[in-house]
Amino acid sequence: MAENKKMVEAITSRDEDFAKWYTDIVKKAELVDYSGVKGCMVIRPYGYGIWENIQKDLDRRFKETGVENVYMPMFIPESLLQKEKDHVEGFAPECAWVTVGGSEKLTERLCVRPTSETLFCEHYAKIINTYRDLPKLYNQWCSVVRWEKTTRPFLRTSEFLWQEGHTMHETAEEAIDETLKMLKVYEDFYRETLAIPAVVGRKTEKEKFAGAEATYTIEPMMHNGVALQGGTTHYFGDGFAKSFDITYQGRDNKLHYPHQTSWGVSTRMIGAIIMVHGDDDGLVLPPKVAPIQVALIPIAQHKEGVLDKVYEVADTLKKDFRVKVDASDKAPGWKFSEYEMKGVPVRVELGPKDIEKNQCVIVRRDNREKIFVSLDNLSQEVQKALDAVHNAMYEKALKNMEEKTSVATSFDEFVDIAENKPGFIKAMWCGEKECEEKLKEVTNGVKSRCIPFEEENLADTCVCCGKKAKHMVYWGKQY
Repeated sequence: MAENKKMVEAITSRDEDFAKWYTDIVKKAELVDYSGVKGCMVIRPYGYGIWENIQKDLDRRFKETGVENVYMPMFIPESLLQKEKDHVEGFAPECAWVTVGGSEKLTERLCVRPTSETLFCEHYAKIINTYRDLPKLYNQWCSVVRWEKTTRPFLRTSEFLWQEGHTMHETAEEAIDETLKMLKVYEDFYRETLAIPAVVGRKTEKEKFAGAEATYTIEPMMHNGVALQGGTTHYFGDGFAKSFDITYQGRDNKLHYPHQTSWGVSTRMIGAIIMVHGDDDGLVLPPKVAPIQVALIPIAQHKEGVLDKVYEVADTLKKDFRVKVDASDKAPGWKFSEYEMKGVPVRVELGPKDIEKNQCVIVRRDNREKIFVSLDNLSQEVQKALDAVHNAMYEKALKNMEEKTSVATSFDEFVDIAENKPGFIKAMWCGEKECEEKLKEVTNGVKSRCIPFEEENLADTCVCCGKKAKHMVYWGKQY
């Protein structure tokens, strides 16, 4: 048990140093390793297993709305990227460029994709001819490169995995509906699969995506009160279509420009899982994305019949759950600590005395609650425990978000909250960019997160300048 104690102490406390705690977990839970390329990470099998489960769930949700998967090239010719002025200006500081192929200098630089709007537009210009070709609902799972100055595993890396949806529609109304529909898909996924609540709404003009007419966002709050942009959807209007000369013959036999959307989430979600749910003993994984949902630990496994019974139970559970039997020669206490570190939602312990009584012990990761259950209905009891873990995780995260959300109705109150209370600040805003920039400057980084769909009237005037307020905004610091 001394070794077990040492393993737990190896994690820095969240309250002592949140950043160090985060780094300790991603390393010690074997999610990632650092690579020889600055700002890039090796996603290890356990970390990639989480991503695979995220991908499988989201991919199903996308396809249920009619979306199809495609794959676009990794490289974008500079001339293609330059076709949409606002878009290229927004990404220019983060672009990585290829200038040599083999031993030959390229006649035109190639950008390693930071996002793929331009590639999709080039393709759509070739395949969209009439209204019968619409809508086009495409998505790709891939990696992108954005040359970040400051990096942290999952949260901000030079290369990361994501999905990016790109759709084309006959009308603005259809495209806007698609933009909001996919935002709802993300919101439901965060709640139903990741057990994470979030604020959703529209980004301000200053914070919207480069080239978009409107950007919508999902903003979960981490345990320490800092926001994470969890996913975004964008309505582009027909701006890209005009730049790339994408036209279709409408129902009136005239040429029209289609209306475009894009939407995406990334491996940043794994960072959100860590920072919303983790504790001082390691990960706490939502059951639906946990690579191992049930860790089956034999007790006194050297005794006759124990391992045989454990594997028999495992075979039954594997029909419904992702199960791992740990029959290694490590002490049970070490195994308990190891699977707590890895955030396995449920642990099942089975020893000689349990076998005699036709029972086992179920232990929940989120609250360490132990219950004795009959082996005759173990699958049902495990499912009940997993459901309880998910619901409790969501409620705990929701309570944290609610407790760390404050209201400010004056400039001084806003600054005081920003300096002394972590979390979101709800405050009224006049709509002017200058006020956004001033609030960010005087509070050392508090930015607008979003304008929620259901706004509260907290005051009649802007919290910054005192002029007539136009919107209620959620404000906060971000990763």
